[in-house]
This record gives sequence, structure tokens and C-alpha cells, in this order.
Amino acid sequence: MPKQKTRKSVKKRFKVSKTGKLLRRGSCGRHLNAKKSQKRRRRQKKTKVFIGKMAKKIRKVI
Repeated sequence: MPKQKTRKSVKKRFKVSKTGKLLRRGSCGRHLNAKKSQKRRRRQKKTKVFIGKMAKKIRKVI
């Protein structure tokens, strides 16, 4: 049976950390930032940990 190919779109959006956690970028941080508070914009910069059943599926296609 051949190997499963990597989904390139998923590979660009997610990153696996050294400990095996799945990291992602937050949404709503690209534009229309003038009306958002400084605190909210600061939180958007941080990467978030992706958890749950969906994380297992994503890890499989990376």
C-alpha cells in the first residue's frame, strides 16, 4: 500500500511542536484591527494549541 500524501494546505496552517502538540494561528487578526483593543490584538499574535478529535485527524494528514 502506498504512503499517504501530505496535504500541503494543512501543512502550511499547522505546526507540530517538539512535545507533539499541534499549533495554529488565531483567526480575526489580519485586518480591521483599528477597532479592536490593544489587548485583543496582542492575544491574536500568540499561537494557539489545537486540541480534540480534529487535532488527531490533522496530525494524520500532515
